[in-house]
Amino acid sequence: MSFVDLYSSGTHRRNLAHFAAIATLAAVDGEINPEERELLDRFANKLDITEEEYKEVMKSENKYPINPPTSSEERLERLYDLFKIIFADAYIEEEEHSLITKYAIGLGYKSSDAETIIKKSIDIFSGRIAYEDYLYLLKR
Repeated sequence: MSFVDLYSSGTHRRNLAHFAAIATLAAVDGEINPEERELLDRFANKLDITEEEYKEVMKSENKYPINPPTSSEERLERLYDLFKIIFADAYIEEEEHSLITKYAIGLGYKSSDAETIIKKSIDIFSGRIAYEDYLYLLKR
């Protein structure tokens, strides 16, 4: 196996773990609505998740660990993706808030920083802004 194969496989595992976290958040309210399903399909495509992996993630408990990205910007992008899933039905439920808090901590944020980012993100997502605007606002 070449070095490129090893790197690519590690990247794919991180993408699969991220997708599993997104799917868990989408299903936390008991059912995945059509808007959430559409976003999951787009994320699966974006993250190169195979149909078999998609089915496995959707049928079982989340068994993929959170592999935090090394850069702050990549961590924020992952949170942004999750907020897009959460707000697909226009509001955040208590279970979703709890899961995204755990996910943010799993990504490497201190609990106080995670709460600040989540509060700002909830405020921001109420207006449905683009990722670049989200990133700009959180860095201020």
